[in-house]
Amino acid sequence: MDETELYRERILRHAGPVVTGRFLGFRASYTREVRVGQPLLIAVFVTASIAQALGALVLAVLRSGGRGARRKFKDLKKGPEYLVTPLRLRDDLGQTYEIEMHGQLPQSALHRGDLVQVRTVPQKDPDLPVKLRQVLNLETLQPYTPRIPTLWSHLGPALLIQAVLGLVVATAVATAWIS
Repeated sequence: MDETELYRERILRHAGPVVTGRFLGFRASYTREVRVGQPLLIAVFVTASIAQALGALVLAVLRSGGRGARRKFKDLKKGPEYLVTPLRLRDDLGQTYEIEMHGQLPQSALHRGDLVQVRTVPQKDPDLPVKLRQVLNLETLQPYTPRIPTLWSHLGPALLIQAVLGLVVATAVATAWIS
């Protein structure tokens, strides 16, 4: 047994909903993928395809060009990635806590040694550290909330507008067919 194992610092992973301590620093960041629900994605993709097909038909009639660039279903299914950064805090009793931050904060938000209070929530996987919901820098009294991409930002406004138009067209065709 070498000396590093004898003096290894004990890291607490599961902490309460609020942890107050000194910010020790960020660990190495990595990316994690947001899960995308298949049924919702298929509905958006199909209805957007209807609108795109109508748009391509109109463009063909006007002879002003072909189809625009569009992401494939496989690319949309993958989902957006977000940054995961573990950070460590030490409380007044000297206990060290590891917390995961999903997303990003401004670079000036936290400095080593700042007294902070973090609100956390447990993650679905019990083996992972708790997730940072909000951090309050008690030195500056500034609250920060990390932001991550969502399904809607991943799909993008153009695809969502096409999906709404496709849904309107599909509803109109279905109503005309039934009548």
